[in-house]
Amino acid sequence: MDWNMIMDMQKVLDDRIMDKINRTRAEVNDEKLLALLVEVGELANETRCFKFWSEKGPNDRQYILEEYVDGIHFLISIGLDRTYTIQPTIRPSTKSLTEQFHGIYDGIVQYKSNPTEKRYHQLLSDYLSLGDTLGFNETDIFQAYQDKNEVNHERQKSGY
Repeated sequence: MDWNMIMDMQKVLDDRIMDKINRTRAEVNDEKLLALLVEVGELANETRCFKFWSEKGPNDRQYILEEYVDGIHFLISIGLDRTYTIQPTIRPSTKSLTEQFHGIYDGIVQYKSNPTEKRYHQLLSDYLSLGDTLGFNETDIFQAYQDKNEVNHERQKSGY
C-alpha cells in the first residue's frame, strides 16, 4: 500500500480543514482521539461482533469497509500531527473481533494518556490487524480510503 500517498492525501484534507476552522492541530487533538473512538464504535456496530443477543449477521462488507477507513483517516491524521513516520505492516491476529476492538479502545486511551510514537505505531498496527481479520486487503483499504477522502473534500465544499 502506498502509505506516502495516503499521508499526502490526508495532509491536504487536514490542511483544508485547519485553515477553515482557524485552530491549531494541538487544539483539536482531543477531538480527533474522541472521533477515533466513535469511529471504532461505529465499525464495531457494523460488524455486530458483540451482539450476542442477535441472530442477524454483520452488515454488508462495503459498509464495514467504509467505517473501517474512517478510522484510517483519523489515525493517519493523528500521526501526521505528531510528524510520525508511517510505514506500517499488516500482521494477522489470532484474537476474536471483540478482543481486537477492546485492544484498540485500550490503545487509544493509553495513547491519549501517553502519546508516544511507539504507542501510536502499536495502535495503528492493531487497527490494521483488525482490517485483516475483517478480510480487507491493501487494495480494498487504499481504494476505500481514496473514495472516502474524495467524499470528505466534497463535504468541506458544502459546509458539512
